[in-house]
Amino acid sequence: MNRYGLTLIIGTLLATPLLTGCAADSSESTATSTPTTPSAATDEATAETTVAAEPTVIAQAPTIQQTVLVDGLEHPWGLDWLPDGTMIVTERPGRVRLIRAGQLDPTPIAGVPDVLTTGQGGLLDVSVHPQFADNQWVYFTYAQGDRSANQTRVARARLAEGALSDWQVLFEVNRSKQGGQHFGSRITWLPDNTMLVSLGDGGNPPLELEGALIREQAQNLASHLGKIVRLNDDGSVPADNPFVDTPGANPAIWSYGHRNIQGMMYDPVSDRLWATEHGARGGDELNLVEVGGNYGWPEVTHSREYSGGEITSERSRPGMVDPLIVWTPAIAPSGLLVYQGEAFAPWQGDLFAGGLVSQDVRHIELDDSGAVINETPINIGQRVRDVRQGPDGLIYVLTDESNGRLIRLEPG
Repeated sequence: MNRYGLTLIIGTLLATPLLTGCAADSSESTATSTPTTPSAATDEATAETTVAAEPTVIAQAPTIQQTVLVDGLEHPWGLDWLPDGTMIVTERPGRVRLIRAGQLDPTPIAGVPDVLTTGQGGLLDVSVHPQFADNQWVYFTYAQGDRSANQTRVARARLAEGALSDWQVLFEVNRSKQGGQHFGSRITWLPDNTMLVSLGDGGNPPLELEGALIREQAQNLASHLGKIVRLNDDGSVPADNPFVDTPGANPAIWSYGHRNIQGMMYDPVSDRLWATEHGARGGDELNLVEVGGNYGWPEVTHSREYSGGEITSERSRPGMVDPLIVWTPAIAPSGLLVYQGEAFAPWQGDLFAGGLVSQDVRHIELDDSGAVINETPINIGQRVRDVRQGPDGLIYVLTDESNGRLIRLEPG
């Protein structure tokens, strides 16, 4: 159970049919300007049409100016900054782009190897090493393999003079899976320069692994699937990870029982690790991640089967950590920011979570203890893939479209 003993369950009544979180995220190659029902040919089930329970009323967002800085990005996924203010952006088909002074370099960066671009797979997150000025390392997560056998990888390469070199694979999920679902993955750094990486559970029924539904791997401490792992910056395993001395457990694991985390950020001010993860049919979650914590999936969940019916009747269990927010219907959360800038000074310490289905950014207000006290949507009108704070203290949003945008949010 979470330390607050309370989970906020939020229902949002949409004008369109109810969309499931992962169902919408699976049709990654289809750009939409309003929520639409995904094709039955996608990797996930089609959207549901049931009506949510009594919705929670969410207050209107304050006045915020939105400026489109760049368009023409093809399904951008991750965003970070170099020390000189240059933005580095990944595109899921396998390209890395640079944005200087608000202008997109028309030539992608050289030096990216082939990645598996299928379903939800491709080139995913990007993260600049905290000491980039000294070592020039940039880190990436991506899907590798083919549709019959694939996994998430973590790699790094040196970036200099507009090109990547010395590409090094640092980590690979220790179970191969089929299909194009649930790769994760986000990177965030801890103060000791170790990194946390989120990894998906591998996919939905009927997909199996080792004689059981693959989602059961999230509870298997020998498997990386459905986990957050902690690594040194060279890919080795820190000696003080929580399961280093647990027989049969993989020593890289930091927390487990996750479905598919696509939003994660460590807040050095509060010393808290926050994550948002996709549910199935509803049941998206905001979690405050504890070292060694079990987040329940799929034994404890508010999600339901895409085919209908319960995954489990249990919503909470002793020894498992409850979410702080459950979104049903799903918002399909991707990208998470803990704001610590001056441009929106009253919002310092608050969370901003992107929504693919909801096509907005959720401003989640927290009290000093980290408890959720309010949630306000900021409408974007496109699928939001990432949300980041820039060096200027403003908020930057990437939209997941075939003509994806980089949008800046600033006080209106």
